[in-house]
Amino acid sequence: MVGHRGAMGHCPENTMASFERGLELGADWIELDVHLSADGALVVIHDETLDRTTNGHGLVREHTLAELKALDAGDGQPIPTLDQVLVWAHSRNAIVDIEIKNAPLYYEGIEEAVVACLNQHDMTEEVIVISFDHASVARVKELEPRVATGVLYACRPTDAGIGLARAAGADAVLPHWAYVTPSDVAAAHAAGLSVAPGSLNKTEVLRQLIASGVDAIGTNHPDILRDVLASAANAARSKDEPSSDKETSRRGNVSRSNTSATGGSK
Repeated sequence: MVGHRGAMGHCPENTMASFERGLELGADWIELDVHLSADGALVVIHDETLDRTTNGHGLVREHTLAELKALDAGDGQPIPTLDQVLVWAHSRNAIVDIEIKNAPLYYEGIEEAVVACLNQHDMTEEVIVISFDHASVARVKELEPRVATGVLYACRPTDAGIGLARAAGADAVLPHWAYVTPSDVAAAHAAGLSVAPGSLNKTEVLRQLIASGVDAIGTNHPDILRDVLASAANAARSKDEPSSDKETSRRGNVSRSNTSATGGSK
């Protein structure tokens, strides 16, 4: 379960409050996005511009780190740096899913900056680096083979994304949820790849992705996915449970209900 930009359905996206909330709601990983500031700092924000998610204006790349840190990213939260998030993640034993935001604006040297930051915090094996810019993914793997990487895409390749992953040296494919099929998931698994789509927070879509056999799902609402996963696990246990065990369990439930109704000991 991957908290998309933390728990952006509950808190301002890509803020420390959102990341913390994501873990509280059951996320196993935290996903975030990185850009470079004017002075070369890795800052955590989704858009290449400041206008949608902060009280600032203009391009991220045209502002220094000090200028960016002075902005409000929602509810008084500042824009975090990747350094800051990695320190927090290490203390919380959390996996971080780092999306490099290249395109429509490209950041020269952003891959080197990300890898250097991971090495500095000894987090090369506690993250996955992903991007829609597959050349960027390939560059990260070239710089540091220990870093797990994944390719994002919003289409259905003829080979289940295997060729895209192989070309970038990636370990995972991250298709848009609408292009996930059980056969493609099986093909990717047979090729040794993990499959981790992002998703809408609709229960039926989440159920379909779980049934297709994906390895992880990104969501704005980890609590909704948590409940869907629990429901799916309970259904699987019920299906596998022998009929005699089901009858015993049913009788036990009835007995407990009767005891409670008559005010018996708990």
